[in-house]
Amino acid sequence: MNIANRLLVASAFLVSLINCTGSDSGLVNSGQDPDPVVVDFPIAYVKRPIPVEADNNGNETPVISVLREPIAFNPGAVLYLRDRATPSANEVDVSSQAFDEGALYDIRDVSVSYDGNKLLFAMRAPEIEDLDEDEQPKWNIWEYDRSEQQLRRIMASDITAEAGDDVSPSYLPNGKIVFASTRQRQAKAILLDEGKPQFSALEEDRRVESLALHVMNDDGSEITQITFNQSHDMYPSVLDNGKIVFSRWDNVAQNNGINLYQVNPDGTGLEILYGHHSHESGTDGATVEFIKPRQIEDGKILTHLKTARSSRLGGELVSIDWQNYIDINQGVAGYEATEPGQVSATPYSIRSDDEASLGGRFADIFPLFDGSSRMLVSWSPCRLDELDSNDNTFSVECTEEKLQQDGAIESEPLYGIWIYDPTEQTQLPVVIATEGFVAHEVVAMAPRNLPAVIADNSPVNVDLLSENVGVVHIRSVYDFDGQDMSPAGITATADPMQTSAAQRPARFLRIVKAVAMPDDDLVDLDGYVFGPNGRNLMRDILGYVMVEPDGSAMFKVPADVAFNISVLDENGRRIGARHQNWMSVKAGENKQCNGCHTADSTLPHGRLAAEAPSINTGAPVTGSPFPNTSPELFADQGETMAEVYARLNGVRSLSVNINFEDVWTDPGLRTPDLAFNYTYADLSTPLPTSLGCLDNWNGLCRITINYPEVIQPVWNLTREVFDDMGNLIQDNTCTTCHGRTDAMGQVQIPVAQLELAGNPSIDDPDVVTSYRELLFNDNALEIINGALIDELVPVLDNNGNPVYETDADGNLILDADGNPIPVMRTVGVTPALNVNSAIQSNRFFSLFDNGGSHQGWLTPAELKLISEWLDIGGQYYNNPFDVPQ
Repeated sequence: MNIANRLLVASAFLVSLINCTGSDSGLVNSGQDPDPVVVDFPIAYVKRPIPVEADNNGNETPVISVLREPIAFNPGAVLYLRDRATPSANEVDVSSQAFDEGALYDIRDVSVSYDGNKLLFAMRAPEIEDLDEDEQPKWNIWEYDRSEQQLRRIMASDITAEAGDDVSPSYLPNGKIVFASTRQRQAKAILLDEGKPQFSALEEDRRVESLALHVMNDDGSEITQITFNQSHDMYPSVLDNGKIVFSRWDNVAQNNGINLYQVNPDGTGLEILYGHHSHESGTDGATVEFIKPRQIEDGKILTHLKTARSSRLGGELVSIDWQNYIDINQGVAGYEATEPGQVSATPYSIRSDDEASLGGRFADIFPLFDGSSRMLVSWSPCRLDELDSNDNTFSVECTEEKLQQDGAIESEPLYGIWIYDPTEQTQLPVVIATEGFVAHEVVAMAPRNLPAVIADNSPVNVDLLSENVGVVHIRSVYDFDGQDMSPAGITATADPMQTSAAQRPARFLRIVKAVAMPDDDLVDLDGYVFGPNGRNLMRDILGYVMVEPDGSAMFKVPADVAFNISVLDENGRRIGARHQNWMSVKAGENKQCNGCHTADSTLPHGRLAAEAPSINTGAPVTGSPFPNTSPELFADQGETMAEVYARLNGVRSLSVNINFEDVWTDPGLRTPDLAFNYTYADLSTPLPTSLGCLDNWNGLCRITINYPEVIQPVWNLTREVFDDMGNLIQDNTCTTCHGRTDAMGQVQIPVAQLELAGNPSIDDPDVVTSYRELLFNDNALEIINGALIDELVPVLDNNGNPVYETDADGNLILDADGNPIPVMRTVGVTPALNVNSAIQSNRFFSLFDNGGSHQGWLTPAELKLISEWLDIGGQYYNNPFDVPQ
């Protein structure tokens, strides 16, 4: 069909939609008169060709949009302005003046100022021929002033503007701008502090650079990064309360969902808002993500519900009651959920997946904020392809009957701009859709109320600001979703006369930091460097801190880094699962958590106001110590033990060592529990941290464990035992017994079939033998004719009889002596260590316990080192710049 006929069919189809009423196929006009208040508002929108790409045969197919790759370039977009929201208003191109005539550029994420006079949007300049992708122009933030008819790039300097891809801009009520960017301004400064080159880190799938939220002045100055997720933070908008709501891709290890979060404009107060357990809420249970949140007049949040990959450009719109719900079926604490927390924003059959959607699809929505609840929407009807008598394709309106027919093919989308009235369930056309094009990114340029202005954090303790740290306060690690999980209840557990330190399961916290991932142009990272479980990527340890007897902890954490927290036992080994969400603090911030959360629990967690009250109510009265504790540690009512200690002695700093000191037991009632520490100073092998951090922790201290440089030397270390006369009586060197030759150079089977040599592995030359043997399945060895070979044993059938080799006809194959040849198999050896955790490697660690066969052969410091390495994932390298290239 030629283009003229296609346009004619499209126009006729739209006319039929505009004039019909009561259709089940979507949202249509019921004959309401135009509202002069509405049409007097100017509107802005983007129009672009439907993004297509050519396959290997030269056929054009729709581009698959990937939510997790949000800065794709699809040229041909233009930003238009109309002075009235009517089909007859003139359409004015306000963006093409930025480039040469005929240039093909791209635009996305249009927003409007609160006075309705300015547009803010992301625009990428045309592609430059013969340049690689990483040399192409970046996405920049632009502003159009309607009263002055001026277009300007926010960052005037080319050098500044091209330092990263900037998208998703929104005005803040204080005049600043929040946006998502790959420039990662503060994160790059941290990299320099760590002695690494500056680079924009990849997201955790290591495909594209990660987006983080930044704030800047409206002249592009004072750019400040405010979020530090390791995957994308995107689509920020401002709630009435002044907080920023945005879409965050939680992608730590086994997590992989885009949820709604909120944060203050200065980066404090980061917490989940909605959606972690709501991803199976798409059409027919499809897995969906929460994209482009925007608050509407009734206070709820309207968001797109879309699958991670789509060729249809739109999806379903849902209204979220975020004030009363944290998930679709989970109310906040104290609120009885009687209906779902999210409902479709329209009464029609809108699908969130790529199947033909009877009610069409929405690409964008913008509330009019005029008291009518009406909205501007980009909407495409549902159409199906049919053939006429000459085999020309034309489009017809979807019906339930036609959708049920075999071979029904949905036509390409036809997005136009409409005014949607959810009260009357009607819509009026504003920008008539054009075949082959998309009209979307629509906003109304009308005044609306300013949200509240949240002042930047002003820390009372200037020392925290100078140290560039924040404070985390956990009321009790025994608090699991409001349930007391301590052995005898918090009151008894916190009482030194009822519970000794050794009887408390939670003794320390480990603070683990994400390691930024560079792209392959900077460092080539093959899969072996991440270990058996590549999803853990690389990790640093920031340090350790004691858990107080009531399960509380208050400690300093470096600002502007992504970290999570593990609870440890008295041996410094993680109890429970890994924490699978990234936290961060700004300098001077005080962040409070009630407690912990199990992975399968759907109860509110991570959003403080939504959680059940803490089980740790703190001190009952002011001026007295907790029962049976030191009288010097007197409490104020409601304080946790951690708060008491911090008030009297200062907030605890982390330490690279694990240190225990009983400061709580009243020595007048019983002897305090014995102090101990596991310190790197006791290592005789290379340290995983700097010497200066051993005694004086600061926010730049890191524990970085590279297996070949830090763990392998433990196995190599000479451990000879001599008598008083200097005679060697025992050699406990790990590689002596766990090697292929003994001390005399004679071939031996490694003890326990475990070889701890530091030479390249036969099975994987990229790693040393010990790493492969400790963490991967292996074959048992035996000595045959003085050589080590894989041990072979006969295969037996279900009756215990040998199985023999047969030919294709099932006949026995005989050897030279005429005997049947038994089928042989290797003998498997289970790895000694488990990268899930040190506790799951007890078969190894129990050897070094009291009474174990290896008691005393490894020092507490060495056992702590191996434990922490396993707990963070058992990686081969934890610094990408130490990997051989």
